[in-house]
Amino acid sequence: MIDPERCKTPDSCRTMVEVREGVDETDRLLADLLGLRFRYMEAAARIKPKREDVRDEARKAEVLRHAKANALAADYPIVLAEKIWEMLVETSIAYEMERFDAR
Repeated sequence: MIDPERCKTPDSCRTMVEVREGVDETDRLLADLLGLRFRYMEAAARIKPKREDVRDEARKAEVLRHAKANALAADYPIVLAEKIWEMLVETSIAYEMERFDAR
């Protein structure tokens, strides 16, 4: 969550400086979460027995469904979630393939 010591909430921002501080803090949090997500991809590459197990279309569809539901719950456009998570999942698969091949 956003640290109120670091920045204001969007509704309480009154200047562009405050908005930019909030965006920067949000980006920092996203970077931390993406780092964690990619460490899970490393774990998956370590655990999966076969390279062809890396791409799992059923799991991809499930992740995209969750992304849309989460977007709805977080009140941002589902179409944006679809685009962002499509890219995230494909990037994650490519990274997992790299890690699988490196083991």
